[in-house]
Amino acid sequence: SPEGCRKLRRLDFPGRCRTAEARRARHILLSITPERDEAATVKLAGELAGRLATGADFGALAREYSSDTGSATRGGDLGFAGRGFYVPEFEAALFALSPGQVSTPVKTQFGIHLIRLD
Repeated sequence: SPEGCRKLRRLDFPGRCRTAEARRARHILLSITPERDEAATVKLAGELAGRLATGADFGALAREYSSDTGSATRGGDLGFAGRGFYVPEFEAALFALSPGQVSTPVKTQFGIHLIRLD
């Protein structure tokens, strides 16, 4: 209910209440490291995107490959968030997707992401 959402927001649970602009995202974050430079990371992201295009399970790939250990255990699930929550590159890609669609590799300050809109 609207009143329940107001209470949750006051209790610092903003992710529990959705607005018309909120989107549920999953991602696979591939960090750029000394062992895997940007070119190799982009190549791996492309390989994973290819696997997803042929039916691979997003959650399974997130658990196996994502550097974001917090969301990886949940199959890459980031929950619901609205505009202004994510860094601009991530947000632009997320809000351009249709439900079920996976982005092309997206570079942010955190690394290379594959983003899925659920």
